Amino acid sequence: MSISAADVKQLREMTGVGMMDCKKALTETNGDIEAAIDWLRSKGLAKAAKKADRIAAEGLVGIAVEGNRAAIVEINSETDFVARNEQFQGIVRNAAKLALDVNGDVDALAAAQFPGTGRTVSGELTEAIAKIGENMTLRRAAVMEVAQGAIGTYVHSSISDGLGRIGVLVGLESEGDKDKLTALGRQIAMHVAATKPLSLSSDDLDPEAVERERAVFSEQARQSGKPDNIIEKMVEGRIRKYYEEVTLLAQTFVIDGENTVEQAVKNAEADVGAPIKVAGYVLFALGEGIEKQESDFAAEVAAAAGTA
Repeated sequence: MSISAADVKQLREMTGVGMMDCKKALTETNGDIEAAIDWLRSKGLAKAAKKADRIAAEGLVGIAVEGNRAAIVEINSETDFVARNEQFQGIVRNAAKLALDVNGDVDALAAAQFPGTGRTVSGELTEAIAKIGENMTLRRAAVMEVAQGAIGTYVHSSISDGLGRIGVLVGLESEGDKDKLTALGRQIAMHVAATKPLSLSSDDLDPEAVERERAVFSEQARQSGKPDNIIEKMVEGRIRKYYEEVTLLAQTFVIDGENTVEQAVKNAEADVGAPIKVAGYVLFALGEGIEKQESDFAAEVAAAAGTA
């Protein structure tokens, strides 16, 4: 029978087992989700499946660079202790390299052959889950490329080369000196890690987000009791300030503390020997957006005491 991608995705989310194994399980059980779970358990994947509902918000971000291309991946684990595990580090490092081959497609990356094992990346993660004893997930991946120029990279809280808690790629398009471009790109990547801009420029900002800010500023300005024409100018001034705070090119460059990033890039053109365009950036902050599980230890102790 035909197995839908939605069913494969559901089984993968329920069990944490690799995509290809999920598809095979559904094929063997005629699409029955519950039977597929039992089939996976019967094949020795039960330990991994039992851990799939645990929240994985720690782990590592990994970066790999190849010429004018760079890839970045995030693989999560339950605790930061796993980030110091050499097997886990090897998975993240190799996944970043493989992401270059699949152009950052997460599903394709999960199905890619992991070097030297005969398993897929997803399968290698399943093996690691069973061995290390924590849930792990391949969360996201991206690739950045420039036709001519350089990719600057930066890893914050690095525990090994190209591995850490925050990773940034910055693409610079230019015909200038590549080594100097790479150095400038790294500085801008450090800036991105520190300020976490929402977009490259005001043109790239989500229009709905801008309108929300405008509505807030308008309400605040109206409370001043000033005429509408003055209120309009006040709002536009605050919107400009908002752009300066959240867009990369308009932010004050943390490296010199004086120029905007855009002006700093312009100033660097003389040293590089050619015009420079910031093509874009990618920022992965470990666990960002994942709802972490929190426990109230005092409440747990009190509850336990009450039932004793």
